[in-house]
Amino acid sequence: MQLPADTMLTALRAVGEETRLRIVSLLQHGELTVSDLTDILGQSQPRISRHLKLLAEAGVVDKHREGTWAFFELATHGAIGELIGDVLAHTDDHDPVLAADLDRLAVARQRRASQAQEYFTAVAERWDEVRSLHAADETVEAAMDEMLGGTDYRTVLDLGTGTGRMLQLFGDDPAVTRAVGLDSSHSMLAVARANLERSEVRRVDLRQGDVYSPPFEPESFDLVVIHQVLHFLDDPGRAVREAARLLSPNGKLLIVDFAPHALEFLRTDHAHRRLGFASEVVDAWLEQAGLEVTASRTIAPVNGDSPDATSGEWLTVSLWLASDRREADTDEAATETEVEASWN
Repeated sequence: MQLPADTMLTALRAVGEETRLRIVSLLQHGELTVSDLTDILGQSQPRISRHLKLLAEAGVVDKHREGTWAFFELATHGAIGELIGDVLAHTDDHDPVLAADLDRLAVARQRRASQAQEYFTAVAERWDEVRSLHAADETVEAAMDEMLGGTDYRTVLDLGTGTGRMLQLFGDDPAVTRAVGLDSSHSMLAVARANLERSEVRRVDLRQGDVYSPPFEPESFDLVVIHQVLHFLDDPGRAVREAARLLSPNGKLLIVDFAPHALEFLRTDHAHRRLGFASEVVDAWLEQAGLEVTASRTIAPVNGDSPDATSGEWLTVSLWLASDRREADTDEAATETEVEASWN
């Protein structure tokens, strides 16, 4: 893909400065906030903001805002994305400055992961109670069931299984030969195990593991569910790609999360990293992962005008169903996408 000379020069000038090159090198590992970059690079927020402004104006980075936070990610598509990709491909992985930045990035992410782990441990016993503040579980589960419809699946993986509720819904079918729940929290897995035993759900395997590197072979599952997990993650797009890698040909990925919102207390009180996701953002992740969106829906809050923000009833739940493209059914009608369908 060709670039006009002035556009190319603008992009190259943007990365042709030490701090901006360090920023771009960090962003290739996932989106970050100004605060993240300030901590990692040890520079003032105004200075980092100026550098990001120059990079954004040159088309090297993209910016999107969520509530009071702004996230920056590296432009990876188009001619500028290819150009910057070539620049980064020729950087020295062992450069001491860039290597130290990556070490500090790993420390920052580990610190956030530890904080989230502490939160999950603290709320494990009342996790379903906390969730009930944010959505009507029965309504969401009915929508999930309807979206899957007559989907035939024998192997199921629930990424970030939490209390194991999704395994109760989708793993207890007699046709299912393997149902696995993966979670990074020992405390949450203990709750899931107790819930599954209480519900007499058998043949379920609970594993501790990381959604970024799930310990399973590619093409292992017919159905993968990511239910109210992505908003806790630093790099949700990466988790989607890993889930797609685990799908069998024509397998299905079902994602449930929140639509964009401005309830900042979910960050401070409930360890949310992201305040929901726009449909086009998740659609792009799924497409990049080689999946085709076959249905999407939103579930509006029942009491959206409630003055009590702590009730969580202002949250809208979004659902996406995507299919592995390798063996799509060409006899089916055109993909049906239901957007902004309100379920009450």
